[in-house]
Amino acid sequence: MRAAVLRNGTVRARTIKDPVPGPGQLLVRSPACGICASDLQFMDHPEAGLDDDSGMSTYDQDVDIVMGHEYCAEVVGHGPGTERRIPVGARVSSLPIVVVPGGRRIIGQNPESPGGFGGLFLLTEALTRPVASDLTSELVCVADAIAVGWSAASRARLTAREVPLVIGCGAICLSTVAALRSLGVGPVVAAGLVASRRRTATAMGADVVADPAEVSPYEAWREVAGTGDVGCVVFECVGLPGVLDSIIKGSARGTRIFSMGGPPQGDLLRTLTAKRKGISIQFGGGPTPDHWNEAFDAVCSGRLDVRPMLGRTVGLDEVPTALDAARAADAPARIVVVP
Repeated sequence: MRAAVLRNGTVRARTIKDPVPGPGQLLVRSPACGICASDLQFMDHPEAGLDDDSGMSTYDQDVDIVMGHEYCAEVVGHGPGTERRIPVGARVSSLPIVVVPGGRRIIGQNPESPGGFGGLFLLTEALTRPVASDLTSELVCVADAIAVGWSAASRARLTAREVPLVIGCGAICLSTVAALRSLGVGPVVAAGLVASRRRTATAMGADVVADPAEVSPYEAWREVAGTGDVGCVVFECVGLPGVLDSIIKGSARGTRIFSMGGPPQGDLLRTLTAKRKGISIQFGGGPTPDHWNEAFDAVCSGRLDVRPMLGRTVGLDEVPTALDAARAADAPARIVVVP
């Protein structure tokens, strides 16, 4: 098959062997797969996984890895021991995890779990969901990004006396904004430096958007929340060193912070300031299966419109330049690979 292959820190399109489905697995074709910031982090920071003993993500620079974990797929074949409940030709997606003999692997982050930046890859049948929707595959594949924000918004359990502030207007920020609105939470304040991203945040449901270069996000939040006894819940979606610490410094007493960014190189935090302010910090992690399914259903049913997040599509030969383009601050929320 043809695939955009990561090796020694470089991605290029070439021909590699087709994957072979094992017990309980489906062989699927990749009609569309989104480029996520975590793909960039994975390829740029191989050292980040050195202290991860789960085996779910392994970057061996000396072997081929096909990235891509935000996919809509089409069933091509069934491995041994499958129930064959999903017919050949059906469109599907799944939480980006595949079960292999050695355990679970993140799709697109292991040599043995190739992802959607190639013509074919493998899914675990038990985790796979049929796409019951007329949406294009390019839109369906955005559901995985939505699931991250959906899970954070769900776990935050905002009360009627709390107003959310979402920091950063990248895809995870946008998914968090959309999830909060879908869950009936509002008003939603979002802050980001790039005008095009702020416009997208508005399209995804933000009530107020702020440019941190012109106004403090916390002042923008206070103007919305008022002077009463209203709590702040900050969603940190940037993932750059110093951002979480700046939120600790800028936030009011009793603020709850959900940090979903996670810079690979780590960060330094003013823990004493956080202690004195009584700030709670919860770190993100991936979505639970239930939250992933809820987000997937919301997207496929059309209840959550992801069209504002979709940018351009590219073929396999364009993946290297598309990865570079995705690094730009004003890049669309999602560039989608169409193998």
